[in-house]
Amino acid sequence: MDKLRRVLSGQEQNEESGLTTQILDASTLSYSSRVKWFVICFAAGVLCSILGTALLFLPGGTKAFAAFYTIGNVAALASTCFLMGPLKQLKRMFEPTRLIATIVMLLCLILTLCAAFWWHKNLLAIVFCILQFLAMTWYGISYIPFARDAVMKCFTTCLS
Repeated sequence: MDKLRRVLSGQEQNEESGLTTQILDASTLSYSSRVKWFVICFAAGVLCSILGTALLFLPGGTKAFAAFYTIGNVAALASTCFLMGPLKQLKRMFEPTRLIATIVMLLCLILTLCAAFWWHKNLLAIVFCILQFLAMTWYGISYIPFARDAVMKCFTTCLS
């Protein structure tokens, strides 16, 4: 609609504008829309993870479990893009304070699917799903100030 307005008003811009400009122009959502889509995407991710866990108990359901659980975690991770925008989300994911957590999390997502579909190792896929959960948790608490320090102190107190 905006393009039609520009053409009709004689303010047509060059069609070869940058990809970033096109993405930013196409992704302007209001705050309430961002929150709604965050909730929808996050709920879909949680639903996929729960469905994957339920499928684990079916005969031969390890592949479906790994796929749905991983899709659920990716959807939950992608839901935050609605709140802060995809570029800012990517920048924050790879900040030095959460770089290791991000790499481990992404590696666990990939290794879960590899173990389930290409290596056909069901137990290994389940182990990678557990590691995926732990990596996602560690990554998630990296956004809460002093949460990782509190968790580390709690575990060191419990283990000693």
